Amino acid sequence: MVYPCAVPATLQDLGRAVKQLQYRHHRGMDSLLRQAGTSLPQWDALRAISRRPNSSAHALAEMTFQTDQSFGALANRLVGRGLIERVAGPGRAIRHRLTAKGEATLRKGYQVVDEVFESSFAPLTRRQREELYALVSRVLTEGDPPQQVGL
Repeated sequence: MVYPCAVPATLQDLGRAVKQLQYRHHRGMDSLLRQAGTSLPQWDALRAISRRPNSSAHALAEMTFQTDQSFGALANRLVGRGLIERVAGPGRAIRHRLTAKGEATLRKGYQVVDEVFESSFAPLTRRQREELYALVSRVLTEGDPPQQVGL
């Protein structure tokens, strides 16, 4: 559905528009990333490992919005493809690092993601993109959704 008006009718309309945009980005990125030899979840894991090398699986799961179990399964696939390596850390911790092949895959992914975002945000001016970013950042830092609804 396209939103023809500049102001949503309700907060639910606004929330749905944000979700729709996210869904469109994910579909576009995943399709193009598959052509580049990876998937969105795999690329996102590589990005998280690149940003915080030597992180634990738990920390990386949180960074990629996954459960510990699903990130562990994903990390096993990445190890199998030669994109990351796991090394022992303190105690029982396992640390994650990119391999050279993982770094190359990550770079290809950044090109794809940039292409998707450039196309998606093309209707907005630079100033509008900056305003949108500022508004979304404000909601993320100041607006905390209720954890439990008492009825």
